[in-house]
Amino acid sequence: MPVSIRSGLMKKSIFLITILILMFTLIFVSCTSTPGTASSQGSSDSRGPAAKAEDARKRAIDFECPDYFPSDWEAAEAQYNAAVSMPRSNAGERQQSDTAYNAAADVYDGLFKKTVPLYAQAREDEVMIARDDLIATGFTSSFPDYLKKADDIALEALDQYEAGNYYESKDTAAKALDEYETLMTGARVYLARQEITDRDFWKYDSDNFGKADEVTIAAMDAYEAGNREAAVTNAEEALLRYNLVLSNGWTAYSADRRLSAVSERELAVAERANIASRDTFREAEAIYNQAEETYSSENFQNAAILYTDAEALFMISRHETEDKRLRAIETIRLAEEKIEESNETAIEAERIIEGGSR
Repeated sequence: MPVSIRSGLMKKSIFLITILILMFTLIFVSCTSTPGTASSQGSSDSRGPAAKAEDARKRAIDFECPDYFPSDWEAAEAQYNAAVSMPRSNAGERQQSDTAYNAAADVYDGLFKKTVPLYAQAREDEVMIARDDLIATGFTSSFPDYLKKADDIALEALDQYEAGNYYESKDTAAKALDEYETLMTGARVYLARQEITDRDFWKYDSDNFGKADEVTIAAMDAYEAGNREAAVTNAEEALLRYNLVLSNGWTAYSADRRLSAVSERELAVAERANIASRDTFREAEAIYNQAEETYSSENFQNAAILYTDAEALFMISRHETEDKRLRAIETIRLAEEKIEESNETAIEAERIIEGGSR
């Protein structure tokens, strides 16, 4: 290597070393001692109690302490606000402020400890009510695995609560409630379909009934795949279609029941049940008129029920009339027999008299 090049490199290296030494020196000085930096560090330390109080306050709010203990909450808020408004311009004031923040945090924590069992009980009650309502539909008898899945989530929430993991327990309990409510949507679909098949209403709207069945299967597949959003969406569409089938079914069914009631009424009048069985006929007539009003107001379900009741009473009035007619015939027959017997008795008596006179 030429001397000139070696000399140049050595000078360059010395220059770079000098620059690096100066940089390290400046960094070291700036990191070790400026009054402003020390003050900032002290201020950072002083935020600890304030953060502690803020966290305690947020925790208390998240678990609804203000709702359970409103007067105690107002007192805690006043204490916290007083701590917030305290000056912190010197060490003494900062110490007093920290003490006030710590005291406020303790008050919030005390309220939290009183509230958590009440909050947990309220969430448990919500979950159990939703669970009981779901079981009452009979849906879980046909789909026990669905109930077990929701129960497992609820039990997980309980385990988390007992372990002191309150936020996790809170979220899991909400998930369990959501699961039961999702299944309740499925139960409504199940009950609507069951009513349709029990009443044979599917024949009044077979297109919607068939489409609803397809969407119901899609909802079940989505639920089992863990796609809750799609499951709920499909279940709601299925329920809408089943309810439409029910509505159309009740409309058509009430019209059928109306025709039957009219026919039975005409028969009752023709057989003079309105005279022979006046009380029963009048009762049937009153219900029939109520059914007519209900039908006119398009309350087809209730109208169908009323028409059915009226039809039954008109039929009863006919049977009562028939029974009375048969009893009357029997009475006449007995009376005729007695008359005939009396005539025979009279003839015999006359013969005896005539025979005696001879």
